[in-house]
Amino acid sequence: MNNNFTGGQELVCINTTKVYDWVINDANFDLNVTDLDLPEDEGVQLTCDDIDTESVTCEVQPSDPAIEELNRETRTFTIGDEDVELQVVTLRKNFEVVFTLPLLAGGSAEVSAPFARSEQVILCAPDDTEIEVTFTELDCFIVDLECDPTTTPNSLDAVVNVRLCQSIQSTFDVTLELIADFCQPRDILSFPPCPTPAIPETCTSLFPNNNTPTNN
Repeated sequence: MNNNFTGGQELVCINTTKVYDWVINDANFDLNVTDLDLPEDEGVQLTCDDIDTESVTCEVQPSDPAIEELNRETRTFTIGDEDVELQVVTLRKNFEVVFTLPLLAGGSAEVSAPFARSEQVILCAPDDTEIEVTFTELDCFIVDLECDPTTTPNSLDAVVNVRLCQSIQSTFDVTLELIADFCQPRDILSFPPCPTPAIPETCTSLFPNNNTPTNN
């Protein structure tokens, strides 16, 4: 390499991550939750009569592990006039839907239901690359909810609409050789000087002109 550096430049090696492919997609689907037992509140089993079913809300939270790669298969795709080998990656995403149950006596209780959803995505993801999924938005709302007082303990049946927005990348750790300028610290910001004491305005029309005010 021709080492024609200028200023404070230097040849450096850095560890970073190469992104082979990157897509952003979203999924919107209904989730059926059945026979979800009501929780206890301070050791007392809740019943349908204890909760305000009209005000129940939900929240989606990733489980551990949130993402599992189930399969990766190489296939040939035609892009434009060129045949390209890409990978069909099968992923399973694990979540919990957390229901917040407002109590008629005050306060609230929570109960959760696990669920998993699988999907396939086409990526440039050759062997040894890692699949990284970042959720940019997790949202849900309750379409329908009923409380069954005939079960022991009482249970919930719900239809929940779930929306997942996600960033999916295939990556590999690499070491890069770069010509770089080293950063320098910026100048220190100075504090402003103390303000000069302000002098109240004088009434020059009255004093010291010795003009005596008169009443109209």
